[in-house]
Amino acid sequence: MGYNLAVTIDKDSGFCFGVVYAIDMAEEILEEDGYLYCLGDIVHNDEEVARLKAKGLRIINHSDLESLSNEKVLIRAHGEAPETYKVALENNITLIDASCPVVLKLQNRIKNSYDSGEKILIFGKHGHAEVIGLQGQTNGEALVFQDLEELNNVELPGKFTLYSQTTKSTDKFYKIKSDLLERGYEVKANDTICRQVSNRYDDLSTFVKNFDKIVFVSGKKSSNGKVLYDVCKKHNDNTFFISQPEELNISMFNPSEKVGICGATSTPMWLMQQVKSLLESY
Repeated sequence: MGYNLAVTIDKDSGFCFGVVYAIDMAEEILEEDGYLYCLGDIVHNDEEVARLKAKGLRIINHSDLESLSNEKVLIRAHGEAPETYKVALENNITLIDASCPVVLKLQNRIKNSYDSGEKILIFGKHGHAEVIGLQGQTNGEALVFQDLEELNNVELPGKFTLYSQTTKSTDKFYKIKSDLLERGYEVKANDTICRQVSNRYDDLSTFVKNFDKIVFVSGKKSSNGKVLYDVCKKHNDNTFFISQPEELNISMFNPSEKVGICGATSTPMWLMQQVKSLLESY
């Protein structure tokens, strides 16, 4: 007798529009040219990166870019700092710019703030591609922090402008704003979190309550994945984080359980469908 699990994929999970745009653009050029350079992983999901590499996508880093010339290079949804565009111009590189419109708008706002002489703080993950691009708009002068504790021993200006990486938690952003105001700083806060991401918090918290177990599928490098996994775990303690189907084990489940599958904005639907097929085979 099989386990007879009732498995449902969350219809709102999977790629956000920015990632869909970047991947569609890459696949179109791969179809035409047979190969394409991409600056950094096109998405923080190893399985999707491997699928596109098999089609001819070549992942490069910034030092590779400097030694490249007369080629096409894709800029992924995370966006890039001004320096990247400068190198491309010098090396006759054609940039296929798939920067997410939400990220581009944020870069613009940060640049305008910086040009107006404002001191800038960015709530974001150190070293994250999007954050590097944002900091680049300030000539590297913006202060990036992941947690409020990081600011405890830092001498901050009395007045500053606060921005956020687009995939951060809205709750955490407003808590940070409130705490900084309580500490006596004059804070001009800009909630720049992508609503396609933040709306998933409420959707997921409702979705996960309907199941005995939740399988959350995400790349381990995904910032957004960590945030959304925490949302799932908060509302359904029986939530497992996996990056690929092989990480599942039949011992995690009981016969006839209802299992929900969801994922990050960087998780491909085909991967969640593979997870569903495996669970239904038990």
